[in-house]
Amino acid sequence: MTLLAVTFFVLMILGLPIAFAIGIAGFTFFATGPMPPSIGVQQVASASQSFPLLAVPFFVLAGHMMNRTGITSRLIACSSVLVSWMAGGLAQVCIVLSTLMGGVSGSAVADAAMEARILGPGLIARGYSRGFTAAVIAVSSLITATIPPSLGLILYGFVGNVSIGRLFLAGIVPGLLMMAFLMVTAWLIARRRGYGAEAKAPPSLADVRRAVADAKWALLFPLALLFAIRGGLFTPSEVGAFAVVYAAVVGFLLHRELTWKRLTEALTEAVVDTGMIMLIILFSGMVGYAIIFEQAPQSVAAALTALTEEPVLVVALILVFLFVAGLFVESTVLVLLLTPIFLPIVQPLGVDGVHFGILMMTVVTLGSMTPPVGVAMYTVCSLLDCPVEEYVVESLPFVGAVVALIVVLTLWPGLVLFIPNALM
Repeated sequence: MTLLAVTFFVLMILGLPIAFAIGIAGFTFFATGPMPPSIGVQQVASASQSFPLLAVPFFVLAGHMMNRTGITSRLIACSSVLVSWMAGGLAQVCIVLSTLMGGVSGSAVADAAMEARILGPGLIARGYSRGFTAAVIAVSSLITATIPPSLGLILYGFVGNVSIGRLFLAGIVPGLLMMAFLMVTAWLIARRRGYGAEAKAPPSLADVRRAVADAKWALLFPLALLFAIRGGLFTPSEVGAFAVVYAAVVGFLLHRELTWKRLTEALTEAVVDTGMIMLIILFSGMVGYAIIFEQAPQSVAAALTALTEEPVLVVALILVFLFVAGLFVESTVLVLLLTPIFLPIVQPLGVDGVHFGILMMTVVTLGSMTPPVGVAMYTVCSLLDCPVEEYVVESLPFVGAVVALIVVLTLWPGLVLFIPNALM
C-alpha cells in the first residue's frame, strides 16, 4: 500500500497526467503484490461495466450543448436584473450566475472559465481589483459542486452506492445557502471598498417577470431533471440522455442558436472531457480494489475511533483531512479513491451517506479554488492576468464563508436531508 501511495504522489509531482499517475501506481501494486496483474486488469474492465456511469458522458455533452444555445447570455441578463442593484452589483451577478449555471454545466472549472472570459473584464474595467474579481468568480463556481446535476455527486453515488436522485435533491439547499453566504461576503467587502451597484434601484416585478421568462428554459432544466427522477420517469443515467435531448430541443427549436457547427464543437469537447474523466474512473477502480484488499478502511476507522467515537467529531476529522488532501489532489480523484474508505466509517456511526456526500463534495471541490494545485484558481488567474498571491489574499473571506457553511451543514444535517426525505 505504501508503494502505491508513494508511486502515485511521485508521478503527480513529476507532472504526469492524473489518470496515468493513478494507473501506473495501481499496476505497480499488482505487479509487486500478492495478486497477479491480471486481477488489476479485470478491475479496470469491471469498473467500466456500470449503468450509472452513463450519466457522466450524457451530462458532459448536455452541458457543452447548453453553452451553445444562448442560455448563458440569457442567464447573465436574468442575474443582472435580479441582483445588480446591490452593492458590488457585478460581483453579485457572478455569484447568482454560478448558481444558475450549476444547473446547466455541472462543472465548476467550466463555470469559472466562462465567467472569467465574459464577466471578468467588465468587473476590472469598473474598478474591481483583479484579485477580488478572480476570487469571486473562482470561489462562487464551488456552488456547482452541489447544485444538480453535479458530476461529482454522480461519481460519489456510483462509488458509494448512494442514491444519485437523493443526492441531487439534497444539493439544492446547500447550493442556495452557499450563494447566500457568498453574496453577503461580497456585499460586506463591496460596501467597505465602495464598489457600487450597477442599477440605481431594485427591479420592478415586471422587470423580474420578463427576465425570468427570457431565461425560462435554462431555469426549468434542473427542475425538469429533479421532477423526472422523483417521478420515476427516468433513472439518473436515463435522465442524462433526457438532458441531451432537452438541450437539443432548446438549441435547435426554441432558441434556434445551436447550429450544426456548434453541435460538432460540443461533441468534440464532450468526447475529450469524457475520455479524461473515464480514464480516471477506470484506473481508480483498480486502486480502489487495492485499497479494500489492504483493509485501509478498517485501519483508518480504527485510528479515528481511537480518538473519538462521537459522529460529529469523526466527520469533522475526515473533512479536515479531505480539505488538506484537496489542496494537492483533484476533486474527482479524491471522490473515487476516498469514498470507499470513509463512507464505511461514517455510516455505522449513524451518519447518512447523502449528508456525508454533500459535505465531502463541497470540501474536496474547494481545493480547486485554493493553492497549490487549484485548477479553477489557475484558470481564472491566467484568464484575468491576476497574480496568484493577490488572489489568495482576496479569496480568504470567501473561503471563510464556505467553511462557515460547511460547519453549519455538519451540525444541522436536516438542512441537507429535509428535501430528499420529504420527496423520496
